[in-house]
Amino acid sequence: MKRVIVDYAKLTTDILDLLIEKYPDGYDYSDILSFKNAKGEYIKAVEVRTEETIYLVKISTKLEQTMEDYAEDEDSFDDEFQFNDLDS
Repeated sequence: MKRVIVDYAKLTTDILDLLIEKYPDGYDYSDILSFKNAKGEYIKAVEVRTEETIYLVKISTKLEQTMEDYAEDEDSFDDEFQFNDLDS
């Protein structure tokens, strides 16, 4: 199974759907995984899975706000906005 570390800026609606489904009321301290990445930096993340991939989504205040905004109004969430952020 593939493991992918995802920053909030690279979230897709599919991953957001998984996050909202798994953590409808937000994540708890017990849901947080801590580990070192390949660069030796400590990362805190929450995990969501598909059949092929384990996504480790980095925790940040922006992640929490994005999850709240998306849960409130999925129709106004725009993948194009997310991908344009990557270019900056």
